[in-house]
Amino acid sequence: MDVVHLNQKQLAARWRRSEACLERWRSEGIGPKFLKLCGRVLYRQVDIEAFEESCLATSTSVRVAAPT
Repeated sequence: MDVVHLNQKQLAARWRRSEACLERWRSEGIGPKFLKLCGRVLYRQVDIEAFEESCLATSTSVRVAAPT
């Protein structure tokens, strides 16, 4: 099975967030797990999907993992 990776730009486009937002989240320990290889930041598809799953809510009174 091939492991799919997204770079910061691709993930920012997927979530309609700025790359700076993702950079801030990483420095604050928020968001999906990431790889840093030779100065490049990559996100595994499986980690992105796990993070998205953890943010699912059934009520507006339930706090989600990611800030808005």
